[in-house]
Amino acid sequence: MDPVGAADPSGPPGFLTHLSLPDSSEARLQSGADGRSLPGSWTRSSPEHTTILREGIRGCLQQQCEQTVRILHAKVAQKSYGNEKRFFCPPPCVYLSGPGWRVKPVQGQAHQAGETGPTVCGYMGLDGASGGAAETQKLNFEEQQDSREFGCAKTLYISDADKRKHFRLVLRLVLRGGRELGTFHSRLIKVISKPSQKKQSLKNTDLCISSGSKVSLFNRLRSQTVSTRYLSVEDGAFVASARQWAAFTLHLADEHCSQGDFPPREGYVRYGSLVQLVCTVTGITLPPMIIRKVAKQCALLDVDEPISQLHKCAFQFPGGPPGGGGTYLCLATEKVVQFQASPCPKEANRALLNDSSCWTIIGTESVEFSFSSSLACTREPVTPVPLISTLELGGGGDVATLELHGENFHAGLKVWFGDVEAETMYRSPRSLVCVVPDVAAFGSDWRRLRTPITVPVSLVRADGLFYPSAFSFTYTPEYSARPGPPRRLRARCRCRRAPGEHPPRVHAHQLPPLHPDL
Repeated sequence: MDPVGAADPSGPPGFLTHLSLPDSSEARLQSGADGRSLPGSWTRSSPEHTTILREGIRGCLQQQCEQTVRILHAKVAQKSYGNEKRFFCPPPCVYLSGPGWRVKPVQGQAHQAGETGPTVCGYMGLDGASGGAAETQKLNFEEQQDSREFGCAKTLYISDADKRKHFRLVLRLVLRGGRELGTFHSRLIKVISKPSQKKQSLKNTDLCISSGSKVSLFNRLRSQTVSTRYLSVEDGAFVASARQWAAFTLHLADEHCSQGDFPPREGYVRYGSLVQLVCTVTGITLPPMIIRKVAKQCALLDVDEPISQLHKCAFQFPGGPPGGGGTYLCLATEKVVQFQASPCPKEANRALLNDSSCWTIIGTESVEFSFSSSLACTREPVTPVPLISTLELGGGGDVATLELHGENFHAGLKVWFGDVEAETMYRSPRSLVCVVPDVAAFGSDWRRLRTPITVPVSLVRADGLFYPSAFSFTYTPEYSARPGPPRRLRARCRCRRAPGEHPPRVHAHQLPPLHPDL
């Protein structure tokens, strides 16, 4: 009646089950003086410690008191030369979300009566900054209408004195009162000299943009930094914001599919392709558009080369008259509208655009860290925050094991299924293995189970720091032909929808027309 894995039914020799342990000498916890498990050893917390943690974790799961740090940034950064400062565009930004940021202050750091304002401040810079690199910038967090705190690093750059080809952004968060919350790192950012003007080849895939990837679009009138506006979404409408930018999933669309239906289409996006932009947070999308290359304020209608980072492009709405006319995505101050282009009198395969309908496209990355310090009796930083990327179910028969793949794992972590701790083995900073708990741990009436049981998969540090994840684990009953209780349970793991990354629904946003003489 135990979870049954879908993999090889013969488990590795000598591994432990969730039902029993080897003799007492082998079952003794193998750990160091700090309570951390030794690599390759199965460990479980003491019964007293588990009981205390179980109540707290149950409260965390019910009250959802986690804190989330989300870093958004571009995939590439243009290098600055000499005394110039090419600030990263779009600028790296940080969102703090979750009810945990508003929970009572950490013990010993009580707020003064009437004290208001942000409970945390941030500092962002480049990792391993050398002599000529940009200095650290302080982030001033502002509360938004959706209760998230938003901060933006507008003046970061990388100089030519820094010879690296890749770097990471480093975010340091400090709580009010001076306690260090932790240091968080972005994804890798590729350094480029300038946008490639040559015809792109798929041999250089680092700079190409693939279907299903995240992008940002911005418009800069007359090459002036102060006039930069970013395509974004506010109050359910597309806007051109001078303050905030949004990440959009760029899909290769199919003109024969219904609105909002995106069949998987792999490959790199080329000019002339029908594409659709979907906001990664709200799920709002623009109608399908044809992406065009831009040169000298003209849309090139006969170019089909791959799109590259920081290219100038335009988005044409299909269905227009033949020739160089047609309507294009355009901004008018803070509004996003349609612009009626006119044919080029000298070249038939070109359409004349205005400045406001020429966009720069760039790939984006995001990384999200979630934790809850409400259980921890420590003033140690919450970082490094473990990140789970995939789950792999193994074992069979009376035993099922679950391997967690990800990053920032260490020997002080234990895997929890809901409010039940699992025996955990630390393998490497990218691998943890645990024994799936018996389903009886989640209720005494499991023999009469008629519906699946789904529990969240979390990680807990030795000092009680709680790390929720986007993954869950499901025990599914297998029904027998004759009446009675289910014959057995089959285990399977699945990923819950992560907030902000996979919007629940998609719908089109209609844009007002714009007079061609604007």
